[in-house]
Amino acid sequence: MIEVTHLTRRFGKLTAVDDLSFTVKPGEAVALWGANGAGKTTAVRCLLNLIPFEGQITIAGLDVRQHSKAVRTQIGFVPQELNFHDDLTVSETVTFYGRLRKLPHGTDLTPLLTRLELIPHINKRVRDLSGGLKQRLALALALLADPPILILDEPTANLDIRAREEFLLFLHTLKQEGKTFVFSSHRLEEITALADRVLLLEAGKLVIDTPPHELERRLGWETTLHLYLPEPTIEPALQTLTHFGMPVSRNGRGVRVQVAPGKKGELLRRLHEAGIVIEDFTVE
Repeated sequence: MIEVTHLTRRFGKLTAVDDLSFTVKPGEAVALWGANGAGKTTAVRCLLNLIPFEGQITIAGLDVRQHSKAVRTQIGFVPQELNFHDDLTVSETVTFYGRLRKLPHGTDLTPLLTRLELIPHINKRVRDLSGGLKQRLALALALLADPPILILDEPTANLDIRAREEFLLFLHTLKQEGKTFVFSSHRLEEITALADRVLLLEAGKLVIDTPPHELERRLGWETTLHLYLPEPTIEPALQTLTHFGMPVSRNGRGVRVQVAPGKKGELLRRLHEAGIVIEDFTVE
């Protein structure tokens, strides 16, 4: 569906994207992950052919520079910074963008707006919408022509926790329906919730291409669990985890234990087999 080959973008002496190559299969969700300045947004802008670049990008078999109009019909885009006409209503905004998308006159968009729970707000002016509703409106506009591909740049960056969870849940539903996704994010929880593959960028270079469940192992991360236990079981828990070679120490009304990538389930299983009840836990 998408093929990126030796993509490079320079701003003067700064190389924002450096020889980036990857492919995206139909129905796949691929996350561009990395710190601020890693090149995520620049890569997205290149995919959209918004800025000049070196290398080649094809979408649905079409070169994005040679067939830009045809490529745009295949893509719905949700930007990080939303720029609407604040004095328009939701209805007027949808109508305006529908004309830009050249939707047939009389196209019924009620089902789409209903799915995104925008019908109750149809006559509100955009400036009066919450951040979560504005993001839903942006997604509705991206989906007006029902494109097979969605490209999203930090889609939940400005949302609170609840709005973020609701937005990700809807994106997951679209993915199950067969949409192809490329999205940038610096939030690990977004990646694990939606992505099939993670492309880790550092200084514009691709350093890791992996499924989300392999990310911790590839990075060599260790997780620290704080387990809250009944007082009589704290000492047995220390002995059990020490026996299996897990770095553990007492921590208030429980234990603190470092867990290697992919071993959290084993830790919980060992304690369960030893008859130790975990009242609560936190992860860092």
